[in-house]
Amino acid sequence: MVIGNLTTAAPTRRYPRGTDLTVATITPAQNKAAARELVSGFSLEMTGKDVPGLEEAAHAIPQGTKINVTFLGNEDLDMRVSAAKAVKDLGFVPVPHISARRLKSQDQLEEFLGRLQEVGATEHVFAVGGDPTEPEGPYPDSLSVIRTGLLQKYGVREVSIAGYPEGHPDITSDVLWRHLEDKSASLKEQGLDAVILTQFAFDTDPVLSWIKGVRDRGIDTQIRVGTPGPAGIKRLLGFARRFGIGANAMIVKKYGFSLTNLMGTAGPDKFVTDLSALLADDPSTGQVKLHFYTFGGLLATSEWVREYLAAQA
Repeated sequence: MVIGNLTTAAPTRRYPRGTDLTVATITPAQNKAAARELVSGFSLEMTGKDVPGLEEAAHAIPQGTKINVTFLGNEDLDMRVSAAKAVKDLGFVPVPHISARRLKSQDQLEEFLGRLQEVGATEHVFAVGGDPTEPEGPYPDSLSVIRTGLLQKYGVREVSIAGYPEGHPDITSDVLWRHLEDKSASLKEQGLDAVILTQFAFDTDPVLSWIKGVRDRGIDTQIRVGTPGPAGIKRLLGFARRFGIGANAMIVKKYGFSLTNLMGTAGPDKFVTDLSALLADDPSTGQVKLHFYTFGGLLATSEWVREYLAAQA
């Protein structure tokens, strides 16, 4: 199965083993400058177990790229710290996640921050609520972590916070907006830089509407729109269901694949190109970049970025 629009003049793309789409081409955007502006300076995401994959992909990732390191329940302290150290050692910028509801105590938070500081990985962090329904300790949400005042103590200069263009399955829209405003205000009061990093989406319309909502509330910080790197369609749909992302037949067709054939691989070509054009048409959207969720692997995503940018030259 071939996904998206094709042109024989564009660069080729390679996907992970086990998919039935091995080579595809990338269509140059109509507004190439806007596409380059959106994609350049992208960030990536990895888990604590992805260090071998990062080493494999390192040659394809620009030095200085921000790479988020997750805080999952099946990872321990050593694994998280080792992954953050590997990111830094390879010449990238680690952005370790701090999962508020997974923290059992202030001591655990300080131990984590202290270990990260020892390896030079605390300048940038991502404070997020986390998956557990009930908090395992004193922090019910990321705002409570931010308000401890502990982040600066361990050398944090920039804090990423979560944004949800399509909402959250367990949190009302009013609460999401209030928390975004409160977190932004708290970081500003503490003299910490902020980045808003969003959940991924398949549809540019709610993303653009949400960005405008952020700006209408007077929040002018950089936004990094989450989007999946190239990955198997079944895998993408599984994550979409898990996180409450809209993925009906009309939406996924707009993204570039069909629900009638789930054995292929989809890339973010059309989403990225369409979003870049929409942002270019509305300067009030401010500074917007991309954050790639590497569901199909760090190498596949990094090669896709490199080839997408080459197509816009």
